[in-house]
Amino acid sequence: MAGRDSLPAGLLADVKNYLDITWDDEATDAKVSGLIASGMAYLDGKLGEAGDYTQDGMPRTLLFEYVRYARDSALDVFEGNYLALILDMQNERAVRRYAENAVSAP
Repeated sequence: MAGRDSLPAGLLADVKNYLDITWDDEATDAKVSGLIASGMAYLDGKLGEAGDYTQDGMPRTLLFEYVRYARDSALDVFEGNYLALILDMQNERAVRRYAENAVSAP
């Protein structure tokens, strides 16, 4: 799991762009980096493994939305609003694992 000081390359810039944060400032970067790290830990827990937040897909989409909600002090409604997408992400993982096991089965 990446901490706020070891986020994947480019992720902070991508999240800031998504949030329309066009300025560079150490305090803002530290706050957004902390929210990203928190979101990654939360989503990894829901996914049951480390998500890929560098590629387009459900983990990245949910991470960006998590950070937006956290920045707006609305995390109390995040899971309810995104439950369908969280379940979709979990189902995609389950199907992928099933397919991997079916291929490797004797």
